[in-house]
Amino acid sequence: MKRSSTSQLIHLAWPVLIAQLAFMANAVIDTAMAGRLSAIDLASVGIAAAITATVLMSLISVLLALPPVIAHLYGADRPADVGREIHQSVWISLVLALVAILLLRFPGPLIAISHLQPGVEIKVRAYLAASAWGVPAVFALRIFFGLSTGIGRPGPVMFFNLLSLAIKIPLNAVFMYGLLGAPKMGGPGCAVATAVDAWLMAFLAWGWCLQNRNYLQFQLRRRFAAPDIKAIAEFLKLGIPIGLTFIADVTAFTFMALFIARLGPVVSGAHQIAANLAALAFMVPLALGNATSVLVGQGIGAGQREYARHTCWAGIRLGMGIAVVISLIFWFGAPYIAALYTTDIDVQKAAIPLIMLVALYHLGDALQAVAVNALRGYKKSVVPMLLYAILLWGLGLGGGVLLGLTDTLGAARGAQGFWIAAIASLWLVAGLVALYLNAVSRASS
Repeated sequence: MKRSSTSQLIHLAWPVLIAQLAFMANAVIDTAMAGRLSAIDLASVGIAAAITATVLMSLISVLLALPPVIAHLYGADRPADVGREIHQSVWISLVLALVAILLLRFPGPLIAISHLQPGVEIKVRAYLAASAWGVPAVFALRIFFGLSTGIGRPGPVMFFNLLSLAIKIPLNAVFMYGLLGAPKMGGPGCAVATAVDAWLMAFLAWGWCLQNRNYLQFQLRRRFAAPDIKAIAEFLKLGIPIGLTFIADVTAFTFMALFIARLGPVVSGAHQIAANLAALAFMVPLALGNATSVLVGQGIGAGQREYARHTCWAGIRLGMGIAVVISLIFWFGAPYIAALYTTDIDVQKAAIPLIMLVALYHLGDALQAVAVNALRGYKKSVVPMLLYAILLWGLGLGGGVLLGLTDTLGAARGAQGFWIAAIASLWLVAGLVALYLNAVSRASS
C-alpha cells in the first residue's frame, strides 16, 4: 500500500461529497415542489421530513461503523470475512428498520410535540406512513454504500445518489400532482416518490454489485450467514457509540433552532440561513473524514500503522486548509451571502453577524469531522461519544441558553449568544478529539 497523499484523499473524498450534496438536494426538491401546492402541503412536508430524517438518521447512524470495519478486513486481505460482515449487518439492519417503521407508522408522541393543526396533521401522518414503506430499501442502500466506501470505491455511491436525484423530480410530479393517471396526493406524494426511488435504487445497486467483478471476491451470493451474536456484538460495540455521537450532535443543533425560534421570525429566519450554510460547509470535511477513515482502516488492517498515522494528519491538514478558505468566504462575503438568501432587509441584517460566526464555527467543525472519522478508522468511538454528549449539550446548548436568553452572563445576546457557545463547545470538542487521535495513533504505530 502506498503512502498517503493529498491526491489519494481527494480521490476518495470527492465522489462522497457529490453523493452527500445529491442526497441533500432531495429535501430542496421536495420543499420547492410542495410550495407550489399550498401552505398546508409545504408545512406538512417540512414537519414530516424533519421527523422522518430524525428517526432514520438516528438509527442508520449505527451503520456508520460499517466502512471502517470493512476497511480493516479489506486491508488485511480477508475478502470472505467482508462478505460475512455484510451478512451480519443485514441482520442488524432488519431490527433497526423494524424500529424505524414502527416509529413512522405510530408517530403520535412525535406529532404531539408540535401541536399541529388538523389539516396539517392529516398530511404529516400520510407522509410518515408512506415513508415507512421505503425504510427497508434505505437500509439496504446504506449497507451497499458502507461496503463500497469501505473498500475504497466511492464512485458507485456517487453514481446511484445522482441517479436517485435525477428521477426524484419526475416521481414527485407523478405522485404529488397526479400525473400519468396516479392519484393527486399533494405533499405526502413526495414521500411515496422517495420510497419508490429508494426501492428502485436498492434493486439497481445490489443487482449491479452482485454481478460486478470487483465485488465477486466477497462471496456475497453464497449461502446467507446465520446471525453471529459475537460478530454482531463487536459491530455494535463500535456502531452504537457512533450513533449516539451523531444523535448528540444533531439534537444539540436542533434544540438550538427551537430555542432561537422564541426570539421571533426575523431572528429565526436569520438563524436558518446560518444553519444552512454550516450544514453545506460541513459536507466537505465530512467527505474528507470518510476518506481518511477508510484509508486509516485499510492501513491498520494491512499492519501499516505508520501509514495510518500519516493519513490522519494528512487528512487534518487538507481539511483545515480547505476550511480556512471557506471560512474567509463566509467572513468577508457575509452581506452578499445574506442577500442571496433573502430580500428581507431585517433578516439580512440579523443574518450577517451570524454568518461571520459560522466562519469561526466551521473551522472547529472541520477539525472534529476529520479527527472523529479518523478515530473510527482505529475503531475508537466511546471517548468521542462522551465528549460530544457532555460538551455539545452542556457547554454548547446550556451555554447558549445562558448567553442567548438570560442576563446571567451579561445582557442576553440572542442568536449570537447561541452561536458563540456552540463555537466554544465545538472547538473544545475538536481539540480534545484531535489530542485523543494523536494519543491513539502514537500508541498504535
